[in-house]
Amino acid sequence: MQSDAMESPARDRLAVHTITTKPWGLAEAADRYAASGVSGMSVWVEAIEGMKNADVHSTLQNAGIQVPALVRGGFFCDSSADERERRIDHNRRLIETAAEISAEMLVLVVGATPGEPLERQRGWVRDGIEALIEDANSHNVRLAIEPLHPMYAADKSCINRMADARVLCEAVRNPMLGIAVDVYHTWWDPDLDDEIRRAGLLDALFAFHICDWRVPTRDLLTDRGLMGDGCIDIRGIRQMVEAAGFSGWNEVEIFSEEHWARDQQQFLNDIITRYADC
Repeated sequence: MQSDAMESPARDRLAVHTITTKPWGLAEAADRYAASGVSGMSVWVEAIEGMKNADVHSTLQNAGIQVPALVRGGFFCDSSADERERRIDHNRRLIETAAEISAEMLVLVVGATPGEPLERQRGWVRDGIEALIEDANSHNVRLAIEPLHPMYAADKSCINRMADARVLCEAVRNPMLGIAVDVYHTWWDPDLDDEIRRAGLLDALFAFHICDWRVPTRDLLTDRGLMGDGCIDIRGIRQMVEAAGFSGWNEVEIFSEEHWARDQQQFLNDIITRYADC
């Protein structure tokens, strides 16, 4: 893809997920991002395991890093009511963590249980979210439902289309609940433009995640591509979300065994270049 200064998003809206540069620890990632002019970092819970929230916050603050999101909460689905309640309690703690590290939102990958009807599971997801809304409001942490590609419907997410997430937002009707639009999971949807527009009318476009879908894809989980290395119309989808009112971070989220094995600074440099191009 060729650069177009009139179309390229500003660098100050670029954020990178810690999972993208997984070999770096939190402090190194924060320092490297900041030194490269990247001021946003969405923090995965795995990146801060064993750390005190106050230490996470000071590490990010000292580097001048802002936090669009804590990733990932959710996973509400289980056949056991007791287990579902335990998972809601876990999400309450994640909301507290998000607040204490100054994350704007908690991204929800809602979960799925093989063998249970998807519609029943979507009811569990609604129950879980409704149980968390008061906590989200009191901590000023937004909840962003992330629809996952249908290939994950069996065991990772019973919310697979923008429409599924939008219906949940309409049912709960709370300004703290919205949607994380990940191009990897949504690019295929023939209703995407209309669903993004409808989410915009609800003020429910909370996050925008970018990467690319490689052709052929060698692994459905850990072979995401750099922007421009695949078939997704990233610029077109960005224009859709911005036309619908989104003005937040553009978050690079790449799971890739290939890229994790590279020199991570060069990988980050490539991310910045491709962000401008695509």
